[in-house]
Order: sequence, then C-alpha cells, then structure tokens
Amino acid sequence: MKPHAVFFCRNEESVKYVYTPEQIAEIGRLTDLRPGVFHEEALEKGELGDVELFFSTWGMPALTPEQLARLPKLKAVFYAAGATDGFARPLFARNIKVLSAWQANAIPVAEFCTAQIMLGLKGYFRNTRSIKCRDDWAKAHAMAGPGCYGETVALIGAGAIATLTKKMLEQNNVNVIIIPSRAERRTVSLEEAFSKAFVVSNHLPNRSDNIGVLNGKLFASMREGAVFINTGRGAQVNEAELIEVLEKRPDLTALLDVMHPEPPEDGSKLYTLPNVRLSTHIAGSINDEVHRMADYMIEELRRYLAGEPLVYEVSESMLLTS
Repeated sequence: MKPHAVFFCRNEESVKYVYTPEQIAEIGRLTDLRPGVFHEEALEKGELGDVELFFSTWGMPALTPEQLARLPKLKAVFYAAGATDGFARPLFARNIKVLSAWQANAIPVAEFCTAQIMLGLKGYFRNTRSIKCRDDWAKAHAMAGPGCYGETVALIGAGAIATLTKKMLEQNNVNVIIIPSRAERRTVSLEEAFSKAFVVSNHLPNRSDNIGVLNGKLFASMREGAVFINTGRGAQVNEAELIEVLEKRPDLTALLDVMHPEPPEDGSKLYTLPNVRLSTHIAGSINDEVHRMADYMIEELRRYLAGEPLVYEVSESMLLTS
C-alpha cells in the first residue's frame, strides 16, 4: 500500500516553481498523493490525520506541538530546498525524519562563488573598474591580482557550500583554508584568515551568534586589492563598518549577494561605492536549477520506500555544525 502524501507549504507558487509537473507526477506514482498544496488551515480542519509524508520547499512552516499532534501518522518531510533550521527541531522531537536537498542547493552557490573567487584572484573587478579611457590601460593592468596558482582563499564556515567550493577551487591549485563557524573548532582565526587570504568568502550558517561577526577591523586588515564575497547572510556583516573601510580602501572589492536589509535602503552607499558589486540573492538555486532539488528528494523518496539507507537526512547535530 502506498503511503499517503501531500504537498505542505505556505506558498503554493514555491511548490509550482520547484517541482515540475513531471516531478509531481512521479511523486504521485510512488505515493498516494493528494492533489493540491496544503498549509496550517488544513491541520485545523483535521484533514491530514492520515498523511505519512510531506513534500515541501521554501515556505515550509515551523509547526507547533499542537499542530503536530494533528499529524499522528507523519513520518517524514521531504524538503526540496536547503536550510531546515527554521522548522526541523519540532519534527525531530516527534521522531519525524527530515530530508533536505541542502547538497543540491549547495551546488549552484559553490559554482557562483568559485566563479567570483577565480575572477577575484585575477584582480578582474579592480582591473575592470579602473579602465575609463586609453590612458588608464597601463595603470589598470598593474592592478591585476596575483592569479590562482597557489594563492590563498579563505572560506568562512565549514558546511556543504564551503566544502564543495573548496573541492572546486583545489582543482585549480588554489590554497584553500576553511574556518569553521564555531571558534573551538578553528585552527585558523578569523583575524589570520582575513589578513592572509586574497579572497575571503562568507558561508557562515544562519545563527544568532554569527550576527555582525564580520567587522571593520577584519576588513581593514585585508591585503592590497583583496576581495570579500558574501553569499551567507547580510546580517553577519557589520555593513556600516564595511562601508567605512571600503571608502578608505578603494583597492578592496566587496561582492555582495546578500545584504541586511535586503535590498539596501535607498541612499545606501552600497549602491554607489565603485568597489561594491551587488547581486539580487542569485547565488542559490534559481530557475532551472531549482528542479535539481526536487530530483534529489525524489531519489531520496525511492530510497525511503525501498528501506535503503538515506543520503540526505538531516539530524539535529547537523544544525549545530559548520
């Protein structure tokens, strides 16, 4: 007998964005899938008491113990997106499995960061903004970076994205140092990483103790022409201090895919500083890339139904690492 399953998400459009009709049909072939997308209102009406499996993505709510009590048969949540820390812990408390496509979501972020890092090591961003006319050519060429071979890059955070980025960079003979988010696990300090690496890329997990930890003192210590990349969280950077350093150090470059607030307020110097490049939070899975996350969860569903070892199960200890 196939397990009863539903799509459970606050945002129906997110489900349609991530899961193609073909992927939804495949889930329906493997399970007894109820049509539509459900959310908390269905719990209040007692409509999901027989459901064993949830499929979700961005917009998965954190359920209260009272709401979970209305899901007595729920055994697993297949989450076609990345971080689960916003909703997973109450599920763990009831021994409900949480499966996440965090490794799938790590791929486009790692690709994005690797591309920016490689360009940063070449000095591309400083070089290109220095060319305004023919007379600038020689001066701009002198601002080229050290190149990739044997150069040092620091990745702040030790999760899936940093691990995959490290693997990609090392294929190009880049010297990569990883700095775990928890100080007790570090062999290299933040201070040493910022002063030693030519490119520093932030991949810190979304925890309250990481808010504002990347400050002006660290940015001021960076090497001549160095590059800072943020695809982590905007609030992890003290943006006022970053702006102050960037104004004093036009040789530095900041590539910011995340900010706080996001987007920045009108009038923010992040829009006008020549050594800042903003992007609209595009590092993670977008457009065609999001379907890979659904594919990962369908693969995991097959393993789950076959009683095989799961590959993408999230544990509570994983939320504390990196």
